[in-house]
Amino acid sequence: MTDETLSVRSLTGVEMALPIAGPGTRSYGFLTDWMIRLLGALIWLLIASLLRLAPGIEGRPAAHTVMVVGIVLALITYFLYQPAAEILTKGRTPGLRTAEARIVTLEGMTPGIGALVIRNVFRLIDCLPVFYVVGLVTCMLTPRRVRLGDIVAGTVMVRTDAGAGPSLDRLGAQARRTRLPVEALALAHDLLERWSTLEEAQRMRLARSLLKKLDPGLAAHDVGLDGPALRARLEGLLDGEQRF
Repeated sequence: MTDETLSVRSLTGVEMALPIAGPGTRSYGFLTDWMIRLLGALIWLLIASLLRLAPGIEGRPAAHTVMVVGIVLALITYFLYQPAAEILTKGRTPGLRTAEARIVTLEGMTPGIGALVIRNVFRLIDCLPVFYVVGLVTCMLTPRRVRLGDIVAGTVMVRTDAGAGPSLDRLGAQARRTRLPVEALALAHDLLERWSTLEEAQRMRLARSLLKKLDPGLAAHDVGLDGPALRARLEGLLDGEQRF
């Protein structure tokens, strides 16, 4: 673990500090994913072996073909699992979820497909000479605890709390319930997520500013609402109860 953080500015303009994942967290997440892809490869080999011994196939040329196909599928699963998992989960593979970590850009955003592909291509160097020695040494020496692939791709691994995943899932569900523009939805969601960490005057100012932006004709008495009422208005927007 490491006490170092990545400072980013949230959508509401509030400075946030994301805890950077150290070599221990990275290794735990990687080993979990490695066991998953190894298990997947072994399952293909087991299926091919059982089919090869099936009545009517055993001893025939088809048995050899079945085994070759099984080996090819096992290799594809083993070598392509990591990049595919990172792209499909947007930087939060099953292993990283278990380790409570995720891959983000230096701005704290979800990395694009190009960045994820690049960081995986550089695994060929990071894994040298054996057991990811180059990658681990680089993680221990760099300020953001990144390996070569992260340096080139402009990514970093940060730790997340248990609610980070569900929070993003809720944002996706809210987007389907309301007609708010995506940017406005993200702003409202971001503000509510950090409501308790902001000073009262700051969160009320941000809430009023956001509500006025969503509805230029907002009544004067609505602008004067207190903190709980302003929060209720924002929650109503996200739940689709109010349409601007």
